[in-house]
Amino acid sequence: MKDLSKIMRQAQEMQEKMQEAQQKVETIEAEGVAGAGMVKVVLKGKGEMVGLTIDPSLMGDEAEIVEDLVKAAHADARKRLEAEMEEAMKEATQDLGGGMLPGFKLPF
Repeated sequence: MKDLSKIMRQAQEMQEKMQEAQQKVETIEAEGVAGAGMVKVVLKGKGEMVGLTIDPSLMGDEAEIVEDLVKAAHADARKRLEAEMEEAMKEATQDLGGGMLPGFKLPF
């Protein structure tokens, strides 16, 4: 029984470390650049687009509107992708539900 409690404690510690790592990933930002700096995109760690800049010379007065539309489309695509991924994971793990230890959650 000591081995089982040790395994459960280690599993809980691993779960806590995974949650901490996921929180840290969410704060990371990266900038992508194209067209010699004429288009810039900033993403957060989980793929959330937090910034988009299109040089006005590419679009005239409509650059800001296009930037907002691209950000909105990206957010919609991410939301739909996450829903599809969640559904796929549910289908893939539905047989595991009864066999999992109480309180143990997969890291996704």
